[in-house]
Amino acid sequence: MTDLVTWAELGGSLAAIGGAAYARHAHPAAYWSTVGLPVSVARLLASYTSTMDACGLTVEPPRWRALAVKATTRREVRPVPPRRGMIRPTSTGLRLRLRLAPGQEPADVAASAERLRHAWGVHAVYVRDVKPGVVELRLVGFDVLRKVRMPRRTDVGPLRVPVALGEDATAFVRDYRAVPHELVLGATLSGKSMFLRNLLAGLAAQPVVLVGIDCKRGVELAPFAPRLSALATDPEQAAELLPVLVKEMEDRYDLIKARQSIAPGTPDELITSDVWGLPEDERPAPIVLFVDEVAELFLVATRKEEERRDEMVTQLIRLAQLGRAAGIYLEVCGQRFGAELGKGATMLRAQLTGRVCHRVNDEASAKMALGDIAPEAVLASCAIAAELPGLAVVGDTSGGWSRIRTPHLSLADAAATCRESAHLAPDVPALAQFRPYVPPVPVKESGPLATPRPITE
Repeated sequence: MTDLVTWAELGGSLAAIGGAAYARHAHPAAYWSTVGLPVSVARLLASYTSTMDACGLTVEPPRWRALAVKATTRREVRPVPPRRGMIRPTSTGLRLRLRLAPGQEPADVAASAERLRHAWGVHAVYVRDVKPGVVELRLVGFDVLRKVRMPRRTDVGPLRVPVALGEDATAFVRDYRAVPHELVLGATLSGKSMFLRNLLAGLAAQPVVLVGIDCKRGVELAPFAPRLSALATDPEQAAELLPVLVKEMEDRYDLIKARQSIAPGTPDELITSDVWGLPEDERPAPIVLFVDEVAELFLVATRKEEERRDEMVTQLIRLAQLGRAAGIYLEVCGQRFGAELGKGATMLRAQLTGRVCHRVNDEASAKMALGDIAPEAVLASCAIAAELPGLAVVGDTSGGWSRIRTPHLSLADAAATCRESAHLAPDVPALAQFRPYVPPVPVKESGPLATPRPITE
């Protein structure tokens, strides 16, 4: 009887271990909530002081405290770790705040993030500066980029769209007011189109003028035509559309000048204000220009096309340099972007503050996107596997970078969102001639409400 009980207990233990291993692989969020969270909290509470000491994050106690310890006890005076705040569990990890001791800085804690990760048994540790002397540790319990689930609460506002999930389990928000222009690179099937799709669907619900240049005959942006105010599907149409946008930008500068009583002959570069300083009833709607496959605008075969290319590139550079103050923002996308595209490519890239690099086919493209930010970002983007579409390295000219992954959004759902929000498209008379044709939705004919009774003799 005893042997039977022992074998039953052993079988139950093996089943529990196997179930936990399966849940950790197949359902990491559920495993974290039931098993990982209690274990990590216990490790943190039990080893906090020793871990901080091993990481070199402890300091000598104040003299008054050392004298008090010697006077009341015979214990050895030991270095003290940063004072820990309350542990706050989340659906993806833990959060806690540390009050740094005098002489410490957030970089000291960030340098020990990898050691803290192994000591407390979590997937990653991120450090955020809250205020002087206080940092927040965000412990992520599992790989949140393997199966993307966007947070329920995101910071949404005018020209602010959550488009991806960051590796620290926070939403990556595309903020055009903070980062006016962006370069998005990615090879075929890397997830670049999904990033663009989420961005368009998010902006469609806002009163924003959406303009598209898609030199692939419009196959990428045509499904969103009901919400687009203008669409160019080849370089010839783009050459006609860009001067109109430049003229619209100049008209907005004239509006700012008139409102602020600035002399009409003042150069645009000397105006420091923007359209957001105008009254709401006079403020024109912001314009977001999406350029897909930007390399098609640079490629030429004849001298006549070369002249047209130079003119278009010059207009794009003008929009990138001066468009922000006029409420015009650029989202430049492509598979390949490098200096070999031709004159103006490097100058255009210099005006694109935000950088999003998906998996690319060569290291030169990654360097063109992220090389002026950080060498580590280039190495991280080159290490993206083909089995992880939507994974990208994002950064800006401030020097910071991180990994993000875009959630899946079907083309049908994104197109339906654009159809439902077509009435929100602001009216821009200058772009009326470039408005894409949208065929009417066919109405299904309904049969008679009642079936007539057969005629009988």
